[in-house]
Amino acid sequence: MSIIQVRRPLPGPKGAALLQQWHQYEADVVGYQAPVVWESARGCVVTDVDGNRFVDWTSGVLVTNVGHCHPYLVEQTQAATARLLNNYECANVPRIEAARRLVQALPDHLDRCFFLTTGSEAIDAASRLMKRRSGQFEIISFEGAFHGRTSACASLGGLAGPKRGYGPTVPGVIRVPFPNPYRDPYGWCDEAPHFSQYFATMEAIVRANSAGSLAGVIVEPYQGAAGFIFPPDGWLKRLEQWIRSHGLLFTLDEVQASYGRTGTMWAMEHEQLTPDIVAIGKAIGCGVPVSAVAATADVFSCLQPGEMSSTLGGNPVASAAVCAVLDIYERENLVQKAAAMGAYLKRRLQQIAARCPYLGDVRGQGMVMGLEFVHDKGSKQPAPELIKPLINHCAEEGLLVGAVGIDGNVIRVAPPLVLTEQEADESLAALERALARLA
Repeated sequence: MSIIQVRRPLPGPKGAALLQQWHQYEADVVGYQAPVVWESARGCVVTDVDGNRFVDWTSGVLVTNVGHCHPYLVEQTQAATARLLNNYECANVPRIEAARRLVQALPDHLDRCFFLTTGSEAIDAASRLMKRRSGQFEIISFEGAFHGRTSACASLGGLAGPKRGYGPTVPGVIRVPFPNPYRDPYGWCDEAPHFSQYFATMEAIVRANSAGSLAGVIVEPYQGAAGFIFPPDGWLKRLEQWIRSHGLLFTLDEVQASYGRTGTMWAMEHEQLTPDIVAIGKAIGCGVPVSAVAATADVFSCLQPGEMSSTLGGNPVASAAVCAVLDIYERENLVQKAAAMGAYLKRRLQQIAARCPYLGDVRGQGMVMGLEFVHDKGSKQPAPELIKPLINHCAEEGLLVGAVGIDGNVIRVAPPLVLTEQEADESLAALERALARLA
């Protein structure tokens, strides 16, 4: 029996009425999504209010790695809700257990954590830690980076969108280029493992812009919002060496890259990175709002009691979710499954790209990939005008996708890690049907 079941057109009658009501009362400020009103979801399958069934390639923006509404996660968080909802900074049993479990799941050098609520909070805490521990205020970040939407996080980011129209940003951020193997006019991705030309350029930019108060560097293992851009192999390790040679703190933003998404539990494991600070979010709660900042005891030692807090951080329900999610990973071998299924998806997507004149690049690692659409593969000119129709066509064929990219021309491939082979095959067939409708 087919998993995908869609009656056109979309939205259906119930969905159309609800969308109209939604836009009547809530500000219409979110990004474009397929005109589908979700009613329920389980695993990788979403059912809308009109009874249509879709395979989800978004994971709620890389959140629901264990699948939507995993029964064990639902059970554990419901039980926690019945016992205790909130006690602010007072100790509670789930929080203590969550801290122990998270630290044990992290690479050995990271021996402390602190719980917050959103990825932006975790990034803000990480940037404050860098400044507080170093006594300096300048942070090096990367063009194309996305670290959140608060003023401080948007300032760290290298995208114009979150900053446009809001006036001056927080000072002290020095932005340097992020290498993109698909678009590399300056040869920054060549000369591995030293990347001499890239780091000479980076050094010159930092030297020209620093006031002599460098605190550290923040980087994503791959740039999600910029279009799922993965740096060349070995570049992150070379960056870490550069950071250490300059005596700076190293922060890795794993908010969306962690919890098996790239085929290892932590993206830092691919190149054996040892960051001083790590920001964690999204899949740590798999739909329950929770985030964390992890670091060494030495880094956290700069803070006095009360210097870091979060109203809902470490609440009992979120903490129960942290533990439940880790249980699921251990029981279901999700990291290994993500690596295997990711390789299968990538191989199939590359075959599709070979037949599609508009699909210029398939890139990624594990269960996170970007499909970059161009006018033609020779010029690589971005084709953002294809994306909205493609999102709609995909939904009508039974596949939910979202768009990213500096030019808005990239479709993200990031299903829950529990994707089955049947779900993969049906969703790939749906993508091919949608692409055929672009012609």
